[in-house]
Amino acid sequence: MKVLIVDDEPLARRGLRREIDRIPGLTCAGECATRDEAVAAIRERRPDLVLLDVQLGRATGFEVIECVGADAMPLVVFVTAYDRHALRAFEVHAVDYVLKPVDPDRLRDAIDRAARLRTLERGASLAERLERLLASRGADAAAPVPASPPDRIVVTQGERKAFVDVPAIDWVEAYGNYVRVHAAGRAHLLRTTMARMEERLGGADDARPRFIRIRRSALVSVQAIQTVEPYGKGMYVLTLRDGRKLVSSRYHQAGLRRLLRSAP
Repeated sequence: MKVLIVDDEPLARRGLRREIDRIPGLTCAGECATRDEAVAAIRERRPDLVLLDVQLGRATGFEVIECVGADAMPLVVFVTAYDRHALRAFEVHAVDYVLKPVDPDRLRDAIDRAARLRTLERGASLAERLERLLASRGADAAAPVPASPPDRIVVTQGERKAFVDVPAIDWVEAYGNYVRVHAAGRAHLLRTTMARMEERLGGADDARPRFIRIRRSALVSVQAIQTVEPYGKGMYVLTLRDGRKLVSSRYHQAGLRRLLRSAP
């Protein structure tokens, strides 16, 4: 796995380079000290992972992501001295967030997590292509009809592709440039967006949605919801059939309130 180091401090870059050289299977794709250097290196060298400092002189690591484009960015682990940026780091789907001074074991955990995600991404991309192929075989170009929610979706299970029944899905969460589907006690990765997943599973503007968006990063099966409790300021705690508890956002309360009003 090729790793690019982006940090404006020479001492920090040397420390990260030393740790990368100690981990089997990693290759350093280069070192960058500025935003522009990082953007150019990502585009030219195509690293698998970027160890990215939040503060790069007068620029920031977030500006690197904006310049490259979120869809074109490799996996990112933020390495910084400031924990106040942690929330925003995860909002741009960073794999992990490591604070300075860097603990080598903590850094290795973050890199291991990135490596596992990269393996899942490869399988997810194949699953997406397979599902598109199956959909195209069933399409009738001469007589198009409105798409209906599928009964099954194609998911990744290690090296295999498998079908998951949509009624078995409990919830779906955003996961970088992917979504993670939770069904029957297992989690599966798909390369798609939350908006697309909501459309496919029967949510959004459907009169009787099978799934509802409870926050930007979470889509929940209506059939999987066991209880709903107020949590204050327009938020709710949902308990699912597998016992998991999810907290809704007050910015995505419309669908949940419609569901509560429609209940007998």
